[in-house]
Amino acid sequence: MANRVFVAGVGMTKFEKPGSRDWDYPDMAREAGGAALADAGVGYDLVEQAFVGYVYGESTSGQRAVYELGLTGIPVVNVNNNCSTGSTALFLAAQAVRGGLADCVLALGFEKMQKGSLASTYDDREQPLMKHILALAELREFAAPPAPWMFGAAGREHMERYGTTVEQFAKIGEKNHRHSVNNPYAQFQDAYTLREILDAKEIYPPLTRLQCSPTSDGSGAAVIVSERFLERHDLAGKAVEIVGQSMVTDMTNTFTDAISIVGAKMTASAAEQVYSRAGIGPSDVDVIELHDCFSTNELITYEALGLCAEGEGGKLVDAGDTTYGGRWVVNPSGGLISKGHPLGATGLAQCAELTWQLRGSADNRQVDGAKVALQHNIGLGGAVVVTAYRPAER
Repeated sequence: MANRVFVAGVGMTKFEKPGSRDWDYPDMAREAGGAALADAGVGYDLVEQAFVGYVYGESTSGQRAVYELGLTGIPVVNVNNNCSTGSTALFLAAQAVRGGLADCVLALGFEKMQKGSLASTYDDREQPLMKHILALAELREFAAPPAPWMFGAAGREHMERYGTTVEQFAKIGEKNHRHSVNNPYAQFQDAYTLREILDAKEIYPPLTRLQCSPTSDGSGAAVIVSERFLERHDLAGKAVEIVGQSMVTDMTNTFTDAISIVGAKMTASAAEQVYSRAGIGPSDVDVIELHDCFSTNELITYEALGLCAEGEGGKLVDAGDTTYGGRWVVNPSGGLISKGHPLGATGLAQCAELTWQLRGSADNRQVDGAKVALQHNIGLGGAVVVTAYRPAER
């Protein structure tokens, strides 16, 4: 029988524009990891394993990062899974506890990014996304940079298939920027009108600059523990339980259309598994942090998570069902679009936000009565991690 798994402590840095702060990834890890340990009320000496995620960096940067917290000889595993790296570290930490291999595990993610659009590091070998890019190029003429082209193409396919409008995608950008005003950890904390979102520089139609996640520096961390550890250290009052979790990678049906190429079918499969394991459905969820790398992906993900039927994401937007006062609050943190997107840290920042929401300690962005939370983090090339949480004490 699998062990129950709990998040006992979380921490993160403020997400920053690359180069705007004089720090390096060990500084980020010390800040976020130290905050998570302090939040849990445990010392690094009690941590038995660490899973450390980053996308851009040299081998064993994970060790160098956690050495800021202590030198105890524990196993440190470096994790890289594109934009889902942080949640992959979380998945592995939870797996170690669930399987009885450890009682206290640290999941940590960080990123120190270059300014501008994402670019490849090695040009003398096959690119991990080449299969996806070639499949999409058969459907849509290629445009650089690849990321907004891929997610923009998925949005255009959704518009053609279901009548979704440019304004509906822009409303998602408006919502997430508005939410971030109340998040001191967010890279951006400015609200914009819908007109300003629409009139911003076009990156790839229907996406404007204010509907795209920026490059960011920052770190996030979570302390993952067993029920036995939770009880021994009297941590249940602040802890949240991971009641369902799934990681899914690409399947043969990934390459059928633009929406699937950017991961919608992976998400749907992972969400179905999580709902089954947690014994919940979409209607039971109160607050969601999902991977809005672009506004088009947020809308597509509404449908993949089962918040509405396929093709009806735009109706959710127009009805105000994904903001305060609606059926769910999606991305109260501001999401990737406004909070920022340091690739290795994003999944753990989502975990931190949902932990605070379920504790009722999210200050001015608190979702009233939040009892069930859902997290979605995706990386093309590809992997998606979906996680459901409830308070440890219900």
